[in-house]
Amino acid sequence: MSTFLGMPAAPPRSPYGTGNLRGDRKFPEAAHDELRNEQLRRNLGRATRTIRTKRLCVTGELPDWERLRDAGSAIKTDTMNRLPELLEQLERKVTERGGTVHWARDGVEANEIVTRLIRATGSRDVIKVKSMATQEIGLNEHLEAAGITPYETDLAELIVQLADDKPSHILVPAIHRNRDEIRQIFLDEIPGVDPDLDNVPAHLAAAARAYLREKFMTTKVAVSGANFGIAETGTLTVVESEGNGRMCLTLPDTLITVMGIEKVLPRFQDLEVFLQLLPRSSTGERMNPYTSMWTGVTPGDGPQDFHLVLLDNGRTAALADTIGREALNCIRCSACLNVCPVYERAGGHAYGSTYPGPIGAVLTPQLAGMHAAKDDPNSSLPYASSLCGACFDACPVKIDIPSMLVELRHQHTEQSGTTAEKLAMKAAAGVMSKPKIFAAAQKAASLGRVVGGRDGTISRLPAPLSGWSDSRDTAAPPKQSFRSWLASAEGAATMRAAAGEGAGRTAEEPEEEQ
Repeated sequence: MSTFLGMPAAPPRSPYGTGNLRGDRKFPEAAHDELRNEQLRRNLGRATRTIRTKRLCVTGELPDWERLRDAGSAIKTDTMNRLPELLEQLERKVTERGGTVHWARDGVEANEIVTRLIRATGSRDVIKVKSMATQEIGLNEHLEAAGITPYETDLAELIVQLADDKPSHILVPAIHRNRDEIRQIFLDEIPGVDPDLDNVPAHLAAAARAYLREKFMTTKVAVSGANFGIAETGTLTVVESEGNGRMCLTLPDTLITVMGIEKVLPRFQDLEVFLQLLPRSSTGERMNPYTSMWTGVTPGDGPQDFHLVLLDNGRTAALADTIGREALNCIRCSACLNVCPVYERAGGHAYGSTYPGPIGAVLTPQLAGMHAAKDDPNSSLPYASSLCGACFDACPVKIDIPSMLVELRHQHTEQSGTTAEKLAMKAAAGVMSKPKIFAAAQKAASLGRVVGGRDGTISRLPAPLSGWSDSRDTAAPPKQSFRSWLASAEGAATMRAAAGEGAGRTAEEPEEEQ
C-alpha cells in the first residue's frame, strides 16, 4: 500500500512590489515625448559620454578587471542561492550590536514602519541620505502626508526635490538638468539664497551647503539606504561622493536604514571586490570619496538608536523566478544606463519607474509585474531596448540583461492571451506548413514590387504593418522566390557549376598526414 502525496509544485508568488514601480504611460508613448526635448538630449548625451570615458580609463588600469567581474558575479549568485539564511544571520548580528531589525513585506509596510519610528522620536523633520529603496516605495510622499518633512541631502536628490521632479538616473538623479536650470531652481526654492547667484558649479554647491548645514545640525533623525549589508558582522555600508551622507550617518540621534533584501553580502571580505567594482563602474573613480560603515550602536559615538528595515517589495517574487533572479545581482552602479543608446536618447522618466535604463527594464517587471493593471505600462519595458548587448559588456557583475529582456518578452507574450500579433503568427505558421499555400503566398507577395520605389524599397506598408514602415524601409519582394529560381534552368545550371567547382577543389587538396 502506498500513499500519494501529490506532485511537487512551485510555491505561490509573493505579492508584487508597491510604490514608484509603474508609470502612467507605456514606454513608446512616454519616450516619444521625451525625444522632443532637445535640452534633455544634450544634457544626457554630454553627461553619459563623460562618465563612459572616465569608466573606460579606470577599468583599463586593472589587469584583473575581468576576474573582478567574475568574482562579483559569483558572490552575488551565491548570495541569492542562500538569501534566507544570510538575512537571518544579518538580523542576529545587527541585534547583537544594539540595533533593531524590522521586516517589511512591501512598500506600504515599510513606509508605516519608518513613519512610526520617526513619530516615536517626537521629531517632525528628517534628513535623508540618497536611497533608491526609499524612492522606490515613495517614502517622501508618505512622510509628507503624515506631517513629517523629509530633506534630501544628496545634491542631485536635493535638486530633484526642490524642483518637485523625479530622478532620471540611478547614480545622478538630476542628470537631465543643466547648470542654468539648477541655478533657477535654487533661486526659486531655497529661502534666503543670494539673488545674484550664478551658474558656477562651486557657487551652486556652496548655496546648497549653506542650506543643508542648518538641517544637519538641528535634525535628530536620519533615514538612509545601504549599498551593502554584511551578514557576517552586521555592518552596513554607504558609499557617496559629497560627505553629506556621512553627516546624516553620524550626527543624528536616531538612524533608520531601509535596505532591499538583495543588498546583503556574506562576508566582510567581499567588500574588497565590490569597493573596486562599484566606483569604477559608476562614477569612473578608483574609489569613492566617502565610504561609511557602521555596525549597530556604539555608546557615545554616532546615533544611539539604530533601526534596519529589510524591504522585500517583490524581491522574493523575483527570487522565485530562475531567470529573473539574476536581476537581483544588480549593485546599482548605473553602468548599463551610461552605455545604452535607448536611455541616452529617451532619458529616465520615460521608463516610469524608480529604476530606469536596461536594468530597470528587467528589474521593474520582476518587482511589480507586467499584468498587474489593464494595459500595464510595465509590459512595454522589456521592449525598450535594441538588444545591442552594451549593457552586458559594461555590467560589473555580468548580468545578462539582453537574454533577460528576451525572456521577459516571451513571458509577456505568453500572458497576453489572444493578440493581433499571435493571430498573425498563427496564420503565418499555417501558411508555411503547407507547401502549396506557401508557394501561392510567395507569388502573391511578388506583386509588392508594384509599390516599390526606384531604390527597391517600400516606404509605406498598409495597416496593421504601418507601424513597421513608419520607422524603416522595407525591401521590395524579389521577382521570383528562391524555390522557383532553383527549379528554373538558370538555377539548375548554377548549382551544377557550383558542384563541379567544389569537386575540383576537393581533388586538388593534399591528403592529411597520417
